Amino acid sequence: MKEYTSGNREVQQLSKRRYFLAKTDPETYDFEQLERDGQTVWDGVTNAQALRAIREMKAGDRVFIYHSMGKAAIVGLADIVGDGRPDPANPKLAVADFRFHARIDPPITLQEIKSDGSFADWALVRQSRLSTMTVPDEFVKWARLLRPHAGI
Repeated sequence: MKEYTSGNREVQQLSKRRYFLAKTDPETYDFEQLERDGQTVWDGVTNAQALRAIREMKAGDRVFIYHSMGKAAIVGLADIVGDGRPDPANPKLAVADFRFHARIDPPITLQEIKSDGSFADWALVRQSRLSTMTVPDEFVKWARLLRPHAGI
């Protein structure tokens, strides 16, 4: 992987905050709806690998929100305000509480991510159907440099 650094200490050393990515179909629940709602319970995930990621989420972590339909792109950020936990409706599943944080404008497209070449091993690129995943630290550094005003 390429090393993405700058003179900014924040970019060079990520905080202990973990980053995740959650995909949504904008026709089902788009980022604008999260912005209007302010907060939501992220649920409906059934894939075992994606559920593992949700169970790892802790309050204070951050999540990239990715629109998977249309122009596939990371469109915004949410803060995780409620730890991943069993879904009350089905304890075999997991949920977490997300609160709107910021838009990413312009969105970071899947095409940009793929064209960089550094993230070919990331589940976003390798497993297109996986809905929720952890985000590599190197991607967070790269995204901060790519969209410095996005609040990443």
